[in-house]
Amino acid sequence: MNNATNKLGWALVGASDIAKTRMLEAINCQPDSQVVAAFSSKPDRAQQYAQENQVEKAYHDLGELLADPEIDVVYISTTNDLHASQAIASAKAGKHVLSEKPLALNLADAREMVEQAGRQNVVLGTNHHLRNAATHRTLRRLTKEGVIGQPLAVRVFHAVYLPPRLQGWRLNQAESGGGVILDITVHDADTLHFILDDNVTDVMARSVQQGLGTGQLEDAVMGVMHFQKGTLAMFHDAFTIKHADTGVEIHGTEASLIGRGIMTQDPIGQIVLQKDGKTTEIDVGQAEDLYAHAVRHFNDAVHRKGKPFATGEDGVRSLAVALAVRESANSGKRVAVQY
Repeated sequence: MNNATNKLGWALVGASDIAKTRMLEAINCQPDSQVVAAFSSKPDRAQQYAQENQVEKAYHDLGELLADPEIDVVYISTTNDLHASQAIASAKAGKHVLSEKPLALNLADAREMVEQAGRQNVVLGTNHHLRNAATHRTLRRLTKEGVIGQPLAVRVFHAVYLPPRLQGWRLNQAESGGGVILDITVHDADTLHFILDDNVTDVMARSVQQGLGTGQLEDAVMGVMHFQKGTLAMFHDAFTIKHADTGVEIHGTEASLIGRGIMTQDPIGQIVLQKDGKTTEIDVGQAEDLYAHAVRHFNDAVHRKGKPFATGEDGVRSLAVALAVRESANSGKRVAVQY
């Protein structure tokens, strides 16, 4: 922590779009944190990125960054294959870690991230932004309060069009962890874990290429998740859909909750309750930037005043579901989730 400003020093590991467009402001808008460093493995890129975003320090050697005493927290948004090694190195250096999803490309590495953070007594969080939305928190609260009775079925619509600026490794680098399942379905899993407060037991899925994915990388997937308490959830995720809205529908024994435009990075969307032929709009309260909400809770966790809104353990759970979905899509069989 900077003794002069009494602020947590954050480092952006990965000169990424999300770090620039979402996380930089989310961190700097907090009264107790500031981005003080940026990292890219390419020296020129590190310098350019730091200058463009008015970040004081630029690093291209992770070891040198982790030796900087002014850095308290590392935010990781590199390609998916690098998350685990960078997070483990950061934890070993005594830095708190907020990692993009998926935490890793396999469960062993993801679990090692959680275990290493525990051994070093540092905070590990997963940047699952959707559960930070006021809409998603409202859906969780109403479901837990029994407003719809026993949840029976869920439908998730998370098929979007991947912006051209992001159409790189997600579509053509299997070794980097690309593909729609590790990019979007992993978010669906966390969303449903959060709203239903229940675990997926098994999945069935089918994935395809619809014009963007290359090699072995899927750009669209549909499937079904089965939960411990008996709820069935249908999901449609894609990088290829230009003209559809996103949403979540939760259908119960007493009523249905319908969320429209809520599977997004922005604090927008609407929730309605449908019961006995009547539709009532739900007040979700004060909207807050999803990433600012996540950073606020993460900073509190660093100060030992709570825990990240999505923990490392939450990241392991969502990854387990995504990996099962990918295995099912490849095998054509129902696959049990191995938490």
